Amino acid sequence: MNARPAPAAITVRHSRPRFWQDPLPWASAALLALVLYLPYSQPLFSGLFPALERPVYQQEPFAELLWQHCKLVGISSLLSALVGSVAGIFITRPMGRQFSSVVQALVAMGQTFPPVAVLALAVPLLGFGELPALIALALYGLLPVVQATVAGLHAVPPAVRESATGIGLSPWQCFAQVEMPLALPVWIAGIRTSVIINIGTAAIASTVGAKTLGSPIIVGLSGFNTAYVLQGAVLVGLLAVVVDMVFERLARLAAWQR
Repeated sequence: MNARPAPAAITVRHSRPRFWQDPLPWASAALLALVLYLPYSQPLFSGLFPALERPVYQQEPFAELLWQHCKLVGISSLLSALVGSVAGIFITRPMGRQFSSVVQALVAMGQTFPPVAVLALAVPLLGFGELPALIALALYGLLPVVQATVAGLHAVPPAVRESATGIGLSPWQCFAQVEMPLALPVWIAGIRTSVIINIGTAAIASTVGAKTLGSPIIVGLSGFNTAYVLQGAVLVGLLAVVVDMVFERLARLAAWQR
């Protein structure tokens, strides 16, 4: 009796989406097109809002506002990521576990305290400009980073730590080579949440003299100009979508490297 030949192995290949199927380039192109086209869109907004004499915001270039907004969000988010990560790592170590409830209560207060109130308190001490906004945004973005850092490190199985210790790794080597890579996807998710929150919240920084994409919104609200509000809101929302897609790529990369 002849034995049947073994079936050939089936290889499943996951093809990457083609360029035109990837939403990130399209969203980025839409953001760039709006920034460049909005100053010349008066016929469009005149038709949408015929009662407005000046339907297009032209006090500052939209490209400059986008750059200032990204810079403000980037610096404040970097501060939140550094401080929040250090705090989260500290309270997961043996020497810092007793401070866990205190640290998490403090960062929770920073999230629940309205950024407008932080700006109102900081302006008399620091003056108008970007510095009060940086402080408010950095405090507001701490909670997601701390929670994600703690959750990611606590999710590392104890057996993995014991195995790392058993092969002779020091506590620092165990953290750097075992715990941190395993906690990286959760940590990136916390940074992602913090940055997206700050992109929307940074719009109110224009109330204290900082130039952001919130400037058209603030001017529009004070002058009852709905077109200005719409222009600023669309740009802020589209920027948040683009940044969220970038962090999605980073999360996939971190998960793939585990």
